[in-house]
Amino acid sequence: MTTLTELVDPLGEALHHLRMRGVFYSRCELAAPWGIDLPAIADSLMFHVVIGGSCWLEIGEAKPMRLQPGDLVLAPHGDGHRLWSEPGAPTPGLFELPRDAVSERYEVIRVDGSGEPTRLLCGTVYFNHPAARQLTTLLPPVILVQGWRSAESEWIASTLRLMASEARSPRPGGEEVITRLADILVIQAIRVWLEQEAAATPGWLSALRDPQVGRALAMIHRDPAQEWRVDNLAAAVAMSRSAFAERFSRLVGEAPMQYVTRWRMYLALDALREDRATVAEIAIRLGYGSEAAFSRAFKRFAGLTPGAARRGTTTA
Repeated sequence: MTTLTELVDPLGEALHHLRMRGVFYSRCELAAPWGIDLPAIADSLMFHVVIGGSCWLEIGEAKPMRLQPGDLVLAPHGDGHRLWSEPGAPTPGLFELPRDAVSERYEVIRVDGSGEPTRLLCGTVYFNHPAARQLTTLLPPVILVQGWRSAESEWIASTLRLMASEARSPRPGGEEVITRLADILVIQAIRVWLEQEAAATPGWLSALRDPQVGRALAMIHRDPAQEWRVDNLAAAVAMSRSAFAERFSRLVGEAPMQYVTRWRMYLALDALREDRATVAEIAIRLGYGSEAAFSRAFKRFAGLTPGAARRGTTTA
């Protein structure tokens, strides 16, 4: 008989946690020669879609890459980068370019040159969930999904049409709709990369793909209040205690109980900043028998008390 544990899709759950907030995006109408120098934005992911024409992108020390119509590129770490009509074109800073604000989170940028036109849709998004932030740190500095691939072309185009429709005619709830569409765009791009680069998937992402360790991670993520121990995690995935501990540590990079504690502390940091639950309520939610026990564990992890973290005195 198939159990609930066997039905878990750990990687799918991790992608599900890519819940975005604060989506800001721009439509760029550009004619060569043009360039844009985009600054680094901490704790963000930036994306660009080529709607028409072509351009070049340079990020970090990587070789510049040419982007064609339908291409979608992600900068998962929020690193600064440059876009050009051609390498060597002048690249003023993003905020030096003329723009028309359509709404609080949507603007149109225009550069009127005499050469070939290029149209881009560009966005910056932030993530709420600890699983999302952990996942994005393991992605490469740049991910390219090429639009000429038929399957990718279809979903990119359909998602962009919906985003453009919402942007042109702002309606009640439109910002939430655009945020969810950006969710789809980014999640699908990451999924394509994971499918294409399975052999190169590092650390935690590789562990999520493992049949036993991935299921254990999903159980920890889903039920952090459970009284997890190495023996009951091992039993849940049908492994011996020693074999499970070795496999988990090798794939994840830390021992099972260290991971359980760190995961709970990530959730605690989010809860302290994002909701109004008391410290005692958060302690119970995360499986601690008392507020004092939770506070001691939190201070060992973050170097300060839960109250200080709630007041925003750390970025741990």
